[in-house]
Amino acid sequence: MKTKRIPYLWAYIVSLILVTSILYVLLDAFLIPKSLVVVDPTENPVCDVTPGGTQVDKTVDITDTSYSESQTVVYKNITIEKVQENGYVYYVADIQLSNPAYLRTAFAKNTFGRNINQYTSTIAKNNKAILAINGDFYGFRDKGLIIRNGVLYRDNPRSPIDNRTLIIDKNGDFKFVTEGEVNGESLVAEGVTQSFSFGPVLIENGKLVDTSKQYWVAAKANPRVGIGQIGPLHYLFVVVDGRTGTSDGMTLPQLAQVLYDRGAITAYNLDGGGSSTMFYNGKVINRPTTDGNNIGERGVSDIIYITGK
Repeated sequence: MKTKRIPYLWAYIVSLILVTSILYVLLDAFLIPKSLVVVDPTENPVCDVTPGGTQVDKTVDITDTSYSESQTVVYKNITIEKVQENGYVYYVADIQLSNPAYLRTAFAKNTFGRNINQYTSTIAKNNKAILAINGDFYGFRDKGLIIRNGVLYRDNPRSPIDNRTLIIDKNGDFKFVTEGEVNGESLVAEGVTQSFSFGPVLIENGKLVDTSKQYWVAAKANPRVGIGQIGPLHYLFVVVDGRTGTSDGMTLPQLAQVLYDRGAITAYNLDGGGSSTMFYNGKVINRPTTDGNNIGERGVSDIIYITGK
């Protein structure tokens, strides 16, 4: 009898090891925080934005739908529009800046790593943002080109077709690069300040990009987040509500069309779904949801924001 039980015992041990290994892999991928770099925001290369390097008194006008900061020139001008049409609700922030360094990024808990998350609103408040949207949720993956505020954090190329990255250069202009064909250190040396590793590209060289044949998620209505550039230091943030009774969400072609119709010549899709959040003047102004039943933010690894006064 004892000899007959040995194979069963070994089978049990092997099964236990296999299940334990699978559980660890899942926990490591989705739950266990891994801090790689703690960031001091004051040491970021793009943080010195005050003209002449000195503090100046500014006039700030804030309403529920607009923000203007000026002295002898207008430093920042932001208008917020809520649109309800055709079964969806979306929010558009039209942003004009006098300095590219007013457009910044921040990590959850000021830390670069895996599974380190905070609400968009929490990260925004901690960084004194007047306006913010969630970013590319880089911490959910271990691949991609990640440059933030002029610092290279990761250069581990994704595979085609998902390997086109949005970069922002020292002049604040949006461009696209293909991961694996560029070097992150060289990009930083050339003055690239930000990169976002998500996608797909929505608008390039003033033309809509066909995403329907490449991305199966493109044709499904979901909460969405897009970012675009109209011209020099002129940007669009678009956040689409979805999965609710008041808003179904958008397909990627619909999101691209919204950005295109408002003048974007370059645009990129960011992390959507339950991450989709727009923060303005101290509060979340859209209705983020993961399952459609509960309205509220979910934790994300990073934000894109406009600095406050």
